[in-house]
Amino acid sequence: MSEPENKKQKTEAKSALEALKALSVIVADTGDIQSIQQFKPTDATTNPSLIYKAAVMPEYNKLVEDAIAYGKGDVETTMDKLAVNFGAEITKIVPGFVSTEVDARLSFDTEATIAKARRIIELYKEMGIGKSRILIKIASTWEGIQACKVLEKEGITCNCTLIFSNAQAVACAEAGATLISPFVGRIMDWKKKALGVDGFAPAEDPGVISVTGIYNYYKKYGHETIVMGASFRNKEEIIELAGCDRLTIAPALLEKLEASTDPVIKKLHASAAESTEIEKIDASESNFRWMMNEDAMATEKLAEGIRNFAADIVKLENIIKSKI
Repeated sequence: MSEPENKKQKTEAKSALEALKALSVIVADTGDIQSIQQFKPTDATTNPSLIYKAAVMPEYNKLVEDAIAYGKGDVETTMDKLAVNFGAEITKIVPGFVSTEVDARLSFDTEATIAKARRIIELYKEMGIGKSRILIKIASTWEGIQACKVLEKEGITCNCTLIFSNAQAVACAEAGATLISPFVGRIMDWKKKALGVDGFAPAEDPGVISVTGIYNYYKKYGHETIVMGASFRNKEEIIELAGCDRLTIAPALLEKLEASTDPVIKKLHASAAESTEIEKIDASESNFRWMMNEDAMATEKLAEGIRNFAADIVKLENIIKSKI
C-alpha cells in the first residue's frame, strides 16, 4: 500500500497544516474524540497512554461503563473492549485507519501477540467494523515483528511502532507490515542528553534524519510499507518531514500548525530516493539483534517505550478494577 507521489513542490495555503495535508497524509495521535473531530485527519492512532488519558475524562465515561458491563468482571476482557470502544468511536469520524495497540506486556511473546490481535479484530467485528479499518499496533521487538508477519498473511493489517533504528524498519518491511511508526522526538531527546546540547536545527535533528533515512531506504528498495513519522516535539520537526507518507501528530502540535503560516516545502521525494546510494541491510534475526545491540539509543528507547506503555496499562487496569 504505497502512498501516491505528490509532485507539488511548494503549496500556498492558509496554514502550515493545510499545506502539509497536500504533501502527507495527516493522522491524529490521540484518544480524545473531540480533538479528532476538530482537526478532521485521515487516520487516527492510539496507544495505552492516550487511552488512559482519555478514559479518565468524564465525557468518555459511557465507553468505560460499556466495557465494564461487557467484561462481566474479567479485567483483561474489559481492557480489550475499552480500547475497541474508543477505536470504534474514532472510526465514525476518520475515513481511514484507526490504530489499536496490543498490550505492551506481550512485546516479547509472538504467539500471545497474535492471539491478542485476533481478539481485538473479533471485538471490532462484533461492532460491525471490518478489519480493513483497523491497524493492530505492535511494538517492534523481534518477537513483535514475527507476529506482524503472521497477522499480515491473515489479512490483519499492522502498525509496527516504537521504531528507532534501520534494523527495526527493514525487518518490519520484510515482514510485510502495512505501516511503521518511526519516532522522531524520542530520538532527539536521547541525543540531546547524550551530547549535552539544548537542541538541533530542524534539518540536523537526529530524529528527522532517522525517519528520512528509513523513507529513502523503503523507496530505494521498493518496500510498500507506509512510513508514518511519529513522536514529535515541535512543529519544525514535522515541517522538515513534509512529503513523508504519513505524519501522526498530537492535538497540541496540530493546533500550532493550524495557527502557523510557516512555508511548507516538500522535503522527502520517493523519486529522488530511488537513485540514492543506500546499502542493503540484512534483516535476519542474528543481524537484527546485533544491530540493536550496537545501537544504545534504539535499545534504550524501545525498552523505555514498552515499560511506559505497560505502566499506563496497569494504571488503567487499576481504575477498571475499582469500578468492577
